[in-house]
Amino acid sequence: MALEQNNILSHNEINHKIKRIAYQIYECNVNEKEVILAGIESNGYILAKKLKTALKKISDIEPLLCKVVIDKKNPLSKITTSISPEDYKNKSIVLIDDVLNSGTTLIYGVKHFLNVPLKQFKTAVLINRNHKKYPVKADFKGISLSTSLHEHVEINLTGKVFEAVLK
Repeated sequence: MALEQNNILSHNEINHKIKRIAYQIYECNVNEKEVILAGIESNGYILAKKLKTALKKISDIEPLLCKVVIDKKNPLSKITTSISPEDYKNKSIVLIDDVLNSGTTLIYGVKHFLNVPLKQFKTAVLINRNHKKYPVKADFKGISLSTSLHEHVEINLTGKVFEAVLK
């Protein structure tokens, strides 16, 4: 039996959400010269790259990309970033992931960056599912989605056509 699949966001809708999130990031950082876009590998980092492109089109802010590597099955294991703590110290950071499910990945990602003083810390996700186990929220979100726990959200941000589906 094939799994039933519902399209949540089309290619154009995803691009629109990315543009809207970029404007929200800009509004929160209008007086900043630089903002760190820290994307959680892999879809969060792809989303961060797309947000960087969108942000550069609408502002003079210099977005600096940071890849965050977290073992989503074991978030207590070592977390690595593509830039050093010195590069984000006293800066404005946006931690980015594709979907906020339980909040586990996002909260451990937030914890990692709190080892140095920061100017501002925000979070961004394309889809917020509202099944949180931790007190973490998405400051910027493309869409909030009420789903059951057994449903699964899949996002494809590679290739020519982006999509978000519920399985």
